[in-house]
Amino acid sequence: MCGITAYCGNGEALPFLMQGLAKLEYRGYDSAGVTVLNNVLTTVKCKGRLKNLEEKLKDHDMTGHVGIGHTRWATHGIPSNLNSHPHTNPSNTISIVHNGIIENYRELKDILLEKGYSFQSETDSEVVVMCLDYFYEGDLLEAVKKTLNCIDGSYALCIVSTEHPDEVVVAKKASPLVIGRTEDASVAASDIPALLAYTKDVYFLDDLEMAVLKKDSITFYNKDGKEITKEMTTIPYDMEAAQKNGFDTYMLKEINEQPHVIQETLRGRIFEHSIVLDELKDVDFNKFNKVYYVACGTAYHAGLCGASILERATRLPVLTQVASEFRYNDPIIDEKTLCIFVSQSGETADTLAALKLANEKGCTTIAVTNVLGSTISREAQHTLYTCAGPEIAVASTKAYTTQLVLLTLIALYIADKRGDTVDTDLMEQLNNLPEYVSKLIDDEAIFENYAKTLKDKHDCYFIGRSLDYASVLEGALKLKEVSYVHADAYIAGELKHGPIALIEPGTVVIAVATQPHVAAKTISNIQETIARGAEVILFTVEGQEVSGVENIYYLPNINPLLQSVLVAIPLQLIAYHTACIKGCDVDKPRNLAKSVTVE
Repeated sequence: MCGITAYCGNGEALPFLMQGLAKLEYRGYDSAGVTVLNNVLTTVKCKGRLKNLEEKLKDHDMTGHVGIGHTRWATHGIPSNLNSHPHTNPSNTISIVHNGIIENYRELKDILLEKGYSFQSETDSEVVVMCLDYFYEGDLLEAVKKTLNCIDGSYALCIVSTEHPDEVVVAKKASPLVIGRTEDASVAASDIPALLAYTKDVYFLDDLEMAVLKKDSITFYNKDGKEITKEMTTIPYDMEAAQKNGFDTYMLKEINEQPHVIQETLRGRIFEHSIVLDELKDVDFNKFNKVYYVACGTAYHAGLCGASILERATRLPVLTQVASEFRYNDPIIDEKTLCIFVSQSGETADTLAALKLANEKGCTTIAVTNVLGSTISREAQHTLYTCAGPEIAVASTKAYTTQLVLLTLIALYIADKRGDTVDTDLMEQLNNLPEYVSKLIDDEAIFENYAKTLKDKHDCYFIGRSLDYASVLEGALKLKEVSYVHADAYIAGELKHGPIALIEPGTVVIAVATQPHVAAKTISNIQETIARGAEVILFTVEGQEVSGVENIYYLPNINPLLQSVLVAIPLQLIAYHTACIKGCDVDKPRNLAKSVTVE
C-alpha cells in the first residue's frame, strides 16, 4: 500500500520525488525515504511523516538528475529508520524501492546469508537488492530479470545503480506502477496522482513486464527481456479524480478494490494448506477457556462472523460484545481469557477502553486493525493488520471484508494450534476469494437494479440466520448509513415474534440464506413476508429450492464459512446505488465520522 516515485531526466530529481510522495500520502504510510544518484548514491530515510524526511534532507546534498522515492506501509518489520526504503546493496552501488510482498523472502534470505550477505533490516524487500547485487555482472536489466525469476509474490520495483547513472529500471507484478513522459524526463509512480503535475501522458505496465527509463526515452521489455511496444494513454481527469481512479466516489472505488485488498490480506498467510501468522507464534492457545470478540459498528459485525467460525472450529465458548458495553457489563475475564479487538482505525475510543480493561485483568489481547502505529496496535499484546489500505469513504467496505478474511485466518490458525482439524478445501477457497469477489463486482448492474426497488421507500427489512444474521446486520447498517433508508435486521426465525407486524404490501425485504443447515427455514420465513405483500430480494446458493421470489441472486456454492465475504459485496452495492438514486452524499453521510475517537 506504499507510494513509489522515480525520476530520470534533465531536471533535479528530488522535487519530483517529494511532490509525488506527497500526492500519495492518502494511501497511508509509516516511513519515507529517497535515493538520489549523482556519481554516488545518497539515501536519506526515516520513520514517520514526510515532514520528518523533509527536515532530514536539509542536512544532505541531494542534487542529481536520477532518483527514487518511497513511502512505506509496513508488512515485514516494524516502522523504523532501518526498515524504511530505499534499500541498498553492501557496496552502495544499487538502490531499490519496492511495493508488494516477497512471499519466499525467508528462503532467499537464508541462501544469501550462506553466501556471505548480511542484512540491515527486517523487511522482505531487502532480499531484492541483495539478489540484484549477487546477479549483477555488468548488465543491470539482466540482473533484474534473474532476480524476478527467483522471487515469488507481488512487486512494483524501481532500481537505480551507479554503474548505470543515466537510467531507472522498473518492473511490476500484482502491484500498481504507472510510467510517464515529460518533455525532458521519464517518470514513474505507484499511482497517477504523483505524475499529474508533470504529465498526463502515461503507460501502464502489465504483470511481469519491465522498463528502462532514460531522460529521453522509455524502453519496455517482457519477462524474457525481449523488447516490446506499449500504447500511451492520456489521463483526462484532475487530481481528485485521479485519487478516485476514475470512479465517481471513493466508496465505489473502495468496493472495487476489494479483490486486490483481500488478496493482499491473504498474501503470505497460507502456505501449503497451513495458516502462517507469525504475529501469534508465541501465544499458547491451549490455555484459554473462553474467547471474547470486542468491537463497534461494522467491526462488531465482522467480529460476530469471526466468533462463530472460531467457536465452530474449536468448540471453545466464544462471546461477542459491543465495545461500549464491555466495561460496563463487568465481564468475567482473567488470564485464561483471550480477547480479540477489531477496529479499522485503531483509534476507536470504546474499543481502546475495553482493551485497557482486558489488559488490566490479565487477558491475552490481540488487535486486528488497518492502521499501522495506531493506538490499538501499541496497546494490544499482539497485532495483526488487514491490508485494506486507506479507506476514505466514511462507510466501511473494503476494511470490513478484509477484517472478515483476517478473522477467518485467525480462527483457523487457533484451531490448528489447539490440534483441531482444519479443512484443506476451505484453505483453497480462501485463496480463491479475490476471484469470487471480482465476479460479484462484475454483476454490479444487477444489484443497481435491485436498488431501484428502494427508490421511494422509507423502510427496508433484512433477515437471515446463523452467520447470515451477521451479514444482514452489516447490510442494514450500510443501507441506513449512506441512503438514510430506515433499515432493520432480524433473525429470520424471530419474524413471527413481532417484526412481521411491520410487513405490508410493497415493503422491501432483503433476505440472505447461504447456511445450509438453516437456509430452508429462512426461505420458509420469506414466504411469510410474501404472503403479506413484501417485495423480496434473496441471496442464496445454487441448489436451494425457492418459489414465489422474483429477485433471486445465486452466490457461488463455496464453504458456508466464507459466504459472509461474498454476500457483503451485493449488499454494499445495493446501499451505494440506493444512496445515488436518492441523491445522497455517498462518501460523507450526515452526522457520521470515519474514526470515532470519543465514547
